Amino acid sequence: MSDGTDDARLSNVALAKRAYNIRRNALRMAAVQGQGYIGQALGVADVLAVSYFHALRYQPVDPQWEGRDRFLLSIGHYAIALYAALIEAGILPEDELETYGSDGSRLPMSGMAAYTPGMEITGGSLGHGLGIGVGMALGLKRKQSDARVFNLLSDGELGEGSTWEAAMEAAHHRLDNLIAIVDFNNQQADGPSTRMLSAEPVQDKWAAFGWYAQRVDGNDIPAVVAAFDAARNHTGDQPRVIICDTRMCKGVPFLETREVTHFVRVAPEEWDMALEALDAGRPQ
Repeated sequence: MSDGTDDARLSNVALAKRAYNIRRNALRMAAVQGQGYIGQALGVADVLAVSYFHALRYQPVDPQWEGRDRFLLSIGHYAIALYAALIEAGILPEDELETYGSDGSRLPMSGMAAYTPGMEITGGSLGHGLGIGVGMALGLKRKQSDARVFNLLSDGELGEGSTWEAAMEAAHHRLDNLIAIVDFNNQQADGPSTRMLSAEPVQDKWAAFGWYAQRVDGNDIPAVVAAFDAARNHTGDQPRVIICDTRMCKGVPFLETREVTHFVRVAPEEWDMALEALDAGRPQ
């Protein structure tokens, strides 16, 4: 994480610890409601750790700092994952974690920009985030800002025509300040994404649309770091995309093996079991 005055980078071990904390924050929030999109949060935690503690420029005390990089959550139901990262980044206080999904909370179950510091957009209907990102990236260029726009979207959103329209627009305008991150967990409400509407060969598709495209194991922190660095250092005047293959419920083995993990409900005592399983694999 850089606040614009330094360019500090954490080690891979330190990033793994941040990812563990993000997973733990998410599990604690899910336990408050007894249910939630915890599979996605556990799966994408490594990507969020690299985003917030290696790639993004922001100031925790001033979420609206003009020089910040914009991180857009296109997938509104992933809010629990972003809250967990914002808490770890110091943008949200940890004591709000216990309010998740409650009346009057700044942490609603689906992300809403009007409620939550650090939440740049309301990611409701899927497929809208990349279009908003294109508009933001264009605006920043016209203001001659060196801030970048990062947009996290899901593999399910690759079935939305609006996503590809935005991808064409980004390439047309040569938006080299736009980085899309695709969480490819191959899981939708109705089953595997590749069975619902396959986007493969997904990396080739993005490249054909004029993007600098990479595909990595999204749960391999060194690989994710290298991909973010390559995206930042790429010299072409192209938008960038990083396709991250992630495992749903990563870090909690007994949940990883469940067939349906899009929305998780477990018995009350299993939330403690999930935390214990996560703690057993805590990075040293």
